[in-house]
Amino acid sequence: MKLLVTGGAGFIGSAVVRLAVSRGHAVVNLDALTYAACLDNVAPVADDPLYAFEQADIRDRAALDRIFAAHRPDAVMHLAAESHVDRSIDGPGDFIETNITGTYNMLEAARTYWEAEGRPDGFRFHHISTDEVFGSLPADPAVKFTEATPYDPRSPYSASKASSDHLVRAWHETYGLPVVLTNCSNNYGPYHFPEKLIPVVILNALAGKPIPIYGRGENIRDWLYVEDHADALLLVVEKGALGQSYNIGGENERTNLELVQTLCAILDRLRPQDRPYASQISFVTDRPGHDARYAIDPARIRAELGWRPSVTVEEGLERTVQWYLDNEAWWRPLQARKGVGQRLGTGKAAS
Repeated sequence: MKLLVTGGAGFIGSAVVRLAVSRGHAVVNLDALTYAACLDNVAPVADDPLYAFEQADIRDRAALDRIFAAHRPDAVMHLAAESHVDRSIDGPGDFIETNITGTYNMLEAARTYWEAEGRPDGFRFHHISTDEVFGSLPADPAVKFTEATPYDPRSPYSASKASSDHLVRAWHETYGLPVVLTNCSNNYGPYHFPEKLIPVVILNALAGKPIPIYGRGENIRDWLYVEDHADALLLVVEKGALGQSYNIGGENERTNLELVQTLCAILDRLRPQDRPYASQISFVTDRPGHDARYAIDPARIRAELGWRPSVTVEEGLERTVQWYLDNEAWWRPLQARKGVGQRLGTGKAAS
């Protein structure tokens, strides 16, 4: 199968690219190389004859048409998106343009190509989204997001992703475009851009800086190891039912405080210092509209496709911490990029 992966130099996209190539799929990585992208993420497969790279912006329809015509993919895995909630609060415009208008351009380019090819039965447009479109859950552990949960986005980021989800469903219903959708819980793992919670905790801890936790650290997230997520995404694009959506979760709920304390304990073992890393924890003012809890019910993907996560959050965090300890040459240059290391999400644009 030849896959066109958008956002393939990003965190989740690069995990998909690396895994797909390792499994013998031809992959075209389409990425605009904006601030959170890094071609080092795909360095392990960059010289593989199955891999090709196209630098292009999904807001550029002419570029998309050229890439579809040149590479003639069997399926699209659409991951390109602005994805940082805090940045969406400070500057929502990029999220509207990329996540909504960019997805519209991808759908139209894919539809044009699919129709020109004679509407091949095997073609798929796989749209990758987030559980944040569903809003916030109560503390009751019995209540989880299902594929039938009504949308209730609370941030500019989640609203833009909800909009893109609706567009994908509309293109399926109106034009017959063969689509599948997935909504995932919080990802973590190797190559995670150093503005997100887990790499921030690891890198601030190593640097002897305060480890910031919003509010009282009571917000709950379901954590999904990125390589498990990539495995699920490839399964869905190959075997998912047309028009269907699948929730992908790690089945690993933790409060933010519990998560940070686990990371600190791992660092205490792997890189001991003269005081516990947990002593660096600092509670900071919460961000606006911070959802209390996310939790995914993955019953559909488990029942229909037989997928389950392969690691617990403790196992995945151990691998992640070790990866950051071993790969300073990767993360150190990224810390100089705009906004990294600054407090974002206050409604004021980063300087």
